[in-house]
Amino acid sequence: MRIGITIGGQPFQATLDDSAAARDLIAQLPLTLEMRDHGAVEKRGPLPSPLSLDGQPRGADPDVGDVGYYAPGHDFVLYYGDQSYYDGIVVLGRMLDDAAECIAEMRGSVTATITALSN
Repeated sequence: MRIGITIGGQPFQATLDDSAAARDLIAQLPLTLEMRDHGAVEKRGPLPSPLSLDGQPRGADPDVGDVGYYAPGHDFVLYYGDQSYYDGIVVLGRMLDDAAECIAEMRGSVTATITALSN
């Protein structure tokens, strides 16, 4: 599954794992989210509905470039820095190319449009 992420007119792409959480995300698309910086390592914004945690570990240690879900806040997350393991993090997939580096340069809050892309 692939998604498009557009921030400030810049298009990015990501691939999602085949998981219940990723399928729930796809079912909510398209979305426009207000995303804020958190800890200088991620941008995150609230989803309208929670994602399924079926088959997911208790937490995760996401890598730079991962797309994730923070279950306690029902937040969609783009990791552009080094986040350590934390309970409630679900890795959904990976951003492609230089998306993480570009997003790291975007200061403050951003508006992101997320859409499903055909495979």
